[in-house]
Amino acid sequence: MSEQLQPVGVIGVGWVGLVTAACFAELGHQVVARDILPEKVEALSRGEVAIHEPGLEELLRRNAERINFTTDMDELLEGARLLFVCVDTPPTYSGDADLSRVRSVVQELPEGSDHVLVMKSTVPAGTGESIRRDKPDLAYVSCPEFLKEGTAVEDFMHPDRVVIGSDSGDEAAADAVAELYRPLGGEILRSDVASAEMIKLASNAFLATKISFINEIANVCEEVGADVGEVAKGMGLDERIGTAFLRAGIGYGGSCFPKDVSALKMLAGNTGYHFQLLTAVIEVNELQKRRVVGKLEKHLGSLIGKRIALLGLAFKPDTDDMREASSLVLSARLQGEGAEVVAYDPVAAERASGLLSSVEMASSAMEALEGADAAVLVTEWREFAELDWAAAAERMARPLLVDGRNFLEPQPLVDAGFEYEGIGRTVSSPRPAPAP
Repeated sequence: MSEQLQPVGVIGVGWVGLVTAACFAELGHQVVARDILPEKVEALSRGEVAIHEPGLEELLRRNAERINFTTDMDELLEGARLLFVCVDTPPTYSGDADLSRVRSVVQELPEGSDHVLVMKSTVPAGTGESIRRDKPDLAYVSCPEFLKEGTAVEDFMHPDRVVIGSDSGDEAAADAVAELYRPLGGEILRSDVASAEMIKLASNAFLATKISFINEIANVCEEVGADVGEVAKGMGLDERIGTAFLRAGIGYGGSCFPKDVSALKMLAGNTGYHFQLLTAVIEVNELQKRRVVGKLEKHLGSLIGKRIALLGLAFKPDTDDMREASSLVLSARLQGEGAEVVAYDPVAAERASGLLSSVEMASSAMEALEGADAAVLVTEWREFAELDWAAAAERMARPLLVDGRNFLEPQPLVDAGFEYEGIGRTVSSPRPAPAP
């Protein structure tokens, strides 16, 4: 078999691992994907995919003969030399990254192994050095992932860049990893391991900073009568700034930004450096979710006994991921104010129901809006743009909409009888471009 089509091992078949396995198989590689949960392995072997990611299930089905799911570490080690580690590194109570799953994988590798450990999991800078200190003979390469939920397959197959970090003695291993990615056409950036680890954390922290910044600008716009859509457009035309992630709303969520921003802040703090900017980014993001409550109270007064419909629950469209979703904080805050909360999400409702047991789950947007005193658009699912809002207004007790993502055109909603509240917008605001 040619070097380009060498077999690939994937450790951990969560969202990142499953996308990685499917995409390498699509490129023609034989893939051995290992997970410690037998029920997950058995389900995947039957073709059952538990996560919602556009294009992933089709990719897995098309390449089923190229992917072998297993719980057996020996089978993985026999089947592949390059081992991509895709296990979770969730935050601990202190905010640091929990590396216990990564450490467990490293401990399972036999001494004197000629395998290459390729770190896809997001880890703090210094992790690679620590692993090499424990396993000095282990070939180690950092190759952080930059996938976005909802477009992960496209991101993998058409990357902006592929970062490959290696230290002295591991250049050949890094070369082998680079060859795997070369057919994808993205720029391959070679660096040392610590820099590669920092690139991932710094990238996500910067994007989160842009989101919190434009949300602060939106809040000021509301006070001075400016329109954040126009402000963001004018800012984005400056090539030094760009348009991406300059979309005001109720804050970021998901599995990456909250965790990675916190991890970088703690990484800095553990060295004795206080990362003041990230402290503000986190605070702004938390407060932004709560501003929606204030908007509702401005129109409704007390929320006691009011029926509030949440449209969308997932942290972003085209995924069922509820991790750090704004809907979690918002629903709890509304219920804390005495409101009755009903919600609808076209994909994430089942996953959300286990987290929001006291929230009524509707089977459609129209059902959620029936008799509601107000609605909050939380996730910008396309079907909400196509909803018959005039009919929706007639179903509601009071046609009040807080557009938490600045997703809808305000004027048609006003013409349909709605009281409209966006985030830093005027009623005449044009509809923004789709979020990146």
